[in-house]
Amino acid sequence: MPLLPNRADYAGLRRSWRRDALAGITVGVVALPLALAFGISSGVGAAAGLVTAVVAGVVAAVFGGSHVQVSGPTGAMAVVLAPIVAQHGVGSVALVTALAGVIVVVAGVTGLGRAVTFIPWPVIEGFTLGIAIIIFLQQIPAAIGESTPEGQRPLVAAAHVVMQADAATLWPALAVVAVVVVSMLVLPRLHPAIPSSLAAVVAATVLVAVAGLTTARIGVLPSQLPTPVLPRADLATMETLLGAAVAVAALAAIESLLSARVAATMSEAGGYDPNRELVGQGLASVASGFFGGMPATGAIARTAVNVRSGARTRMAAIIHSILLLGVVYLVSGPVGAIPLAALAAVLMVTAVRMISWRLIVRIIRSSRPAAAAFTVTAVVTVCFDLIQAVEIGILVTAVFALSAVARRSGVQREDLPSPYQPGDEHIVLLRLDGAMFFGAAERISAEILDASHPETKVVIIRLSQLGMLDATGAHALGCIAEELESRGITVIIKGVQPEHRSLLANVGIIESLRHENHLIDSLDEAVRHARRHATAGDSR
Repeated sequence: MPLLPNRADYAGLRRSWRRDALAGITVGVVALPLALAFGISSGVGAAAGLVTAVVAGVVAAVFGGSHVQVSGPTGAMAVVLAPIVAQHGVGSVALVTALAGVIVVVAGVTGLGRAVTFIPWPVIEGFTLGIAIIIFLQQIPAAIGESTPEGQRPLVAAAHVVMQADAATLWPALAVVAVVVVSMLVLPRLHPAIPSSLAAVVAATVLVAVAGLTTARIGVLPSQLPTPVLPRADLATMETLLGAAVAVAALAAIESLLSARVAATMSEAGGYDPNRELVGQGLASVASGFFGGMPATGAIARTAVNVRSGARTRMAAIIHSILLLGVVYLVSGPVGAIPLAALAAVLMVTAVRMISWRLIVRIIRSSRPAAAAFTVTAVVTVCFDLIQAVEIGILVTAVFALSAVARRSGVQREDLPSPYQPGDEHIVLLRLDGAMFFGAAERISAEILDASHPETKVVIIRLSQLGMLDATGAHALGCIAEELESRGITVIIKGVQPEHRSLLANVGIIESLRHENHLIDSLDEAVRHARRHATAGDSR
């Protein structure tokens, strides 16, 4: 079965295992501070973030549809999960995670993975920008040593804590942030192989310990994986949390497929199976929920590191999870001493790096519809809801696209083939261009029916250049034919394309025209037939 793991997943492992091992270790080092930070940012805690990276990371690697995708907690998921935790409590996360995983698995099994191709590029970039802004805003409270107000949107919460900042906690936290930011900016310039985020966090932790700074820490982390437990749920609880699970599932599917698509363009390891990727990500979230973790998705940043580090098979992602598992069992104590401000600074830098100003400029300059879809998606993401942002962005793009198609659709009058013959002045040859659909049908109908036809006996309507026809357009063609016939004008339809025949037949046009021999494939034959009507002086 193509949706299940098979031996081909590890083809070439004998040749690439060294590169896969190195890539897995590199990604594990990069993923550690991010997993902790995203766990805290989502409200479920650093331990849940670490457990998610371990459990979901290995399950998605084994069952997913990409050879190089790395999965775990992400910023976008933390943004979605935070209000769910605030509204329903931390205890709801396991059930939401498992339910969302089941929904994603069903989406993969039913073949919905291909739907990601319908998300326009400006919407993707607007969504990414909005996520980056939210991640940055969410870190401001921890970055200045304050707790995050509950029940407030990130922008409002950030403004509130800045105005209420306490100098006693502000300066130690800002000192930690400064060390992390400077380290993450400077270390890669010294040597690109240095894991800057991890080194920055270590430096900040040492600074706090040596200088005796008073600042909040991660706290106690588990020294082993928790025992898997089936999330407790009754029907009422599941109904309450179903909406949240659907939102989480939608985000998990979108982000994972986008990440896998990006990875496929970066890696020589080949493409990806979108439906299998959804199955793998869904199973990863189900497993994460059983172990007390949070929902998992494909992580674009960690996947990019994996590819750039030379990964060729999914063994690299598996090794990344094994490394993080070693952290749980061997060094959970020292990790608990990391200042929260240090992780906040890591996410701030990560959020800024998510923003590609060059791409933003390209989108804004490309076209007005692209700029509008990008801006609307970003604003709705920051101010309202992530899933709604994608939906509205797609809707805006669709409206502009349909408007463009409608503007390029119309009816053109053509000259009859030479030479001129008596009676040609009573014949009108019309060509429909573009699309005859709900966005243009009424206008095209009006152009034909409102035109002056005082001496017209026959109208030939050419459909051979018509690119698209929907039910509204087919109905409009039928109305046009009926109205002209009621005026005593014979209607001949020429050049119906094969893909349009069944639709026209269903609305009754084909049968009526065939009855009168007025459904013709050749223009020459249509003109000859029209000339016979015109010279006979009989519109029938």
